[in-house]
Amino acid sequence: MALTPSTMPELGIAAPNFQLPDVVSGRTISLQTFSDKKALLVMFICRHCPYVQHVQEELARLGRDYAGKSIGIVAISANDAENYPNDAPANLKAMAQQLQFNFPYCYDATQATAKAFQAACTPDFFLFDRARHLVYRGQLDDSRPGNNQPVTGAHLRSAIDAVLAGQPITVAQRPSLGCNIKWKP
Repeated sequence: MALTPSTMPELGIAAPNFQLPDVVSGRTISLQTFSDKKALLVMFICRHCPYVQHVQEELARLGRDYAGKSIGIVAISANDAENYPNDAPANLKAMAQQLQFNFPYCYDATQATAKAFQAACTPDFFLFDRARHLVYRGQLDDSRPGNNQPVTGAHLRSAIDAVLAGQPITVAQRPSLGCNIKWKP
């Protein structure tokens, strides 16, 4: 397992457009899907990564806690499903249903969306404001498998709360760490 940090793209860049299938509903999800929202959280995750497994309950809790607020949330998996079959769409669907995700979970078969976002690891988080400019990227919180820090989502939650309140983000933006995205050969 290669420990890979986020690339930490420059703040202020525009959210890349995308059109991806939701593995649960089959609907096509895009930036336009969230056009009525004040903020958009894009999470690159997968099923097999121990770093995602460590925080997956918190990701589901985030969805529940921010339901009804003006934030769109979408999870995307871009891993090479041929070489990592646990990350194939049917298994992602099972994960979403097991965790009761209330947000779309999309599969990026071409990996073009992950590359456009400069995603590097799972989990990797990108938060955009109403104008869809990047305002936060990096870690969920300080917890990692084995470091005995509680999974709270504190860093990401602080950033989301600031954006929803129209306030500047004051939390330190540290790279997320996780498994590298499994790029196709």
